[in-house]
Amino acid sequence: MGRGKLRIYLGAAPGVGKTYAMLSEAHRRVERGTDAVVGFVEHHGRPRTEVMLHGLEEVPRREIAYRGTVFTEMDIDAVLARRPAVVLVDELAHTNVPGSRNTKRWQDVEELLQAGVDVVSTVNIQHLESLGDVVESITGVRQQETVPDEVVRRADQIELVDMSPQALRRRMAHGNIYKPDKVDAALSNYFRPGNLTALRELALLWTADRVDEYLRQYRTEHSVSTIWHARERIVVGLTGGPEGRTLIRRAARMAAKGSGSEILAVYIARSDGLTSASPKELAVQRTLVEDLGGTFHHVIGDDVPASLLEFARGVNATQIVLGSSRRKTWQYIFGPGVGQTVARDSGPDLDVHIVTHEEAAKGRGLPVARGARLGRGRIVAGWLVGLGGPALLSLLLTHIDPDLGLANDMLLFLCMTVAAALLGGLLPSLASAAFGSLLLNYFFVEPLHRWTITDPKNIVAITIFVFVAVSVASVVDVAARRTHQAARLRAESEILSFLAGSVLRGDTSLDALLERVRETFAMESVALLERASEVDPWTCAASVVTSSGKPLLRPEDADVDMPVGDNMALALSGRVLPAEDRRVLAAFAAQAAVVLDRQRLVGEAERARRLDEGNRIRVALLAAVSHDLRTPLAAIKAAVTSLRSDDVAWSEEDEAELLASIEDGADRLDHLVGNLLDMSRLQTGTVTPLIREIDLDEVVPMALGGVPEGSVTLDIPESLPMVAVDPGLLERSVANVVENAVKYSPGGTPVHVAASALGDRVEVRVADRGPGVPDSAKDRIFEPFQRYGDAPRGAGVGLGLAVARGFAEAMGGTLAAEDTPGGGMTMVLTLRAAAGVAPVRGDLPAQATT
Repeated sequence: MGRGKLRIYLGAAPGVGKTYAMLSEAHRRVERGTDAVVGFVEHHGRPRTEVMLHGLEEVPRREIAYRGTVFTEMDIDAVLARRPAVVLVDELAHTNVPGSRNTKRWQDVEELLQAGVDVVSTVNIQHLESLGDVVESITGVRQQETVPDEVVRRADQIELVDMSPQALRRRMAHGNIYKPDKVDAALSNYFRPGNLTALRELALLWTADRVDEYLRQYRTEHSVSTIWHARERIVVGLTGGPEGRTLIRRAARMAAKGSGSEILAVYIARSDGLTSASPKELAVQRTLVEDLGGTFHHVIGDDVPASLLEFARGVNATQIVLGSSRRKTWQYIFGPGVGQTVARDSGPDLDVHIVTHEEAAKGRGLPVARGARLGRGRIVAGWLVGLGGPALLSLLLTHIDPDLGLANDMLLFLCMTVAAALLGGLLPSLASAAFGSLLLNYFFVEPLHRWTITDPKNIVAITIFVFVAVSVASVVDVAARRTHQAARLRAESEILSFLAGSVLRGDTSLDALLERVRETFAMESVALLERASEVDPWTCAASVVTSSGKPLLRPEDADVDMPVGDNMALALSGRVLPAEDRRVLAAFAAQAAVVLDRQRLVGEAERARRLDEGNRIRVALLAAVSHDLRTPLAAIKAAVTSLRSDDVAWSEEDEAELLASIEDGADRLDHLVGNLLDMSRLQTGTVTPLIREIDLDEVVPMALGGVPEGSVTLDIPESLPMVAVDPGLLERSVANVVENAVKYSPGGTPVHVAASALGDRVEVRVADRGPGVPDSAKDRIFEPFQRYGDAPRGAGVGLGLAVARGFAEAMGGTLAAEDTPGGGMTMVLTLRAAAGVAPVRGDLPAQATT
């Protein structure tokens, strides 16, 4: 059975009509005879949406009891047993109630898709995981329920349900989204026109990116090479020179003029050895383009203009930005240059911008990292000049000026030999010297047009010509090779310097290092392989693979492998490296092994830190059990023993006092054990808050049950907005903070608990008049098993504030300590205001609740 198909209705905000559109589609499918059922749809009391549920079969939901309340969730087993063709599942980012089979609803949907059931679902743009920070900066509300972007991107169809902010606010004002008592608050907060406009733009841009993926896939499948101007894409051609930064910034300014424009920086590397650009400069340019929101690409190609155009057409680019050539005027005799060639061959659908810069016409200088080997193009050019040059020169001299003189003829032929040596090296120059001497003998030495020489002086002249030509060619060839060798050594030194710097900084990840290896040596795939022993199979520690490459599993599968120790190897696939490149490759391999060891050491250090923390907590727990828990047990034991004693007649008052002592000891034990259990849950990460909207005056008074009557004054204004919290965790957090404040507050001085609103936050401040805590100890008091000052041993195990902060952070809030003006300490508990609730207004009266 194949995998089911997923269709998602994406909206910019609640109320745009996602669920309505989903239900409308369900009715259309049912009318066409499709077996469609409702797995889970929440109408939120909206009458128009509720009406759309009529006529659709609903699978009964599963009831789950949690903290004394019964919740309903989608029953996956019931849906699978029903096996419909299509199931409707609303709110893809929803978090299931604890006790459900899966934590998230999108995991339920994935299970249905694996079973071959088609799913239609809905999600808002603010629930995408990658946009959480962006949405929070816009609306001031952090979304707790999120869905991974990849889950939505994998959907077979995504349909944007769009609505203008003005229309959505009118829908809100008519009561079609929220109940009338919440409309004003929602319109004043989350549903402000600016918020809705920004969210709508996010939804449109995200959907446009998804459409762009479909477009690229279609163009690839149908081999479409022409450019479709669906979106502005600017390709920046980089050479690795310093002018690259200017080009990137210029392209960024061009992209800023058009909304949705994209920047793609590309460096074309030749495949004949090390990269011809400075690795350091390329790293700087990569960082710059990524900081400006673009992407960096490394392409292998011997024909730079053709490779650049092929890349631009492959990504459906509309513009190319190139820098003015750094060539000097005389260097244009070797060709028109990359810029002119790209502009000539770009065609009418691709604009080419040539940008001036400070390095223009200053000369390209020596190649930074070309090897001592001459490229194929230069060798071919050397042979053409070495053999074709003398022939063409003979033709010109015999027809234009045959009486120029043998000495002048020899000098001209010698120039051809030197040119052949400069271009192609020693062999073309030797062939040019030999071929030139034969042509001199045949065309310019008596007797003409014969291979004999009658004058001994001419024999000496020809011999000297050959000797001088060979000598000059040898010197020129050696000088050229030494120049290339020096350039190569310079490139190697830059690479080794970069590696040494990364070792000292410790900032190179293994994947980034392998990508650097692939780019440096123009490879298709690179992998770091290792095995535990000589008899164990190879395993891949990390790898980098291009679209044209394949993963490497064994050193035998690679074109090049560099051993690192006895049981590790760096494997490369793409081409065979020459021997002189292996020295640099060995340095990369050693660095890869060091990075891998560093990563493992960091992991082991983190595990050791957690073990040490666990041991410290266990030691403190033992100390608590040995003393703090035994103290109330001893009091209980003494009271029980006294009551059971037969030789003492206790009065009713004495018995009541002993029973009160037992009850007090039991309460202390319950409080200590509760804090220990809470701390254990926080340490193991098993605290799962159930966030819902609630008023503070419903929770805070309940948290004061464990303190003496009259020891706390409470000021909770009725005008405060609701908070998005877990009521149980909030109650425990406030209770621990208040009990700690009462413990340290002097007798007769009550602790003051007040709440206020500040923007999208609500603060609960617990102020006491105790001895206070210096600034250096304010963070330490929140650590487990910490008691400040001369607190008596029986005052607790030092977990109250640690548990309170842990619960506050689990709900998305904070807990911090401040000095109380006039002496004492104030605990500030900051909570998130509920979405869509108006902030407190200064003209509303505050009513105290005690």
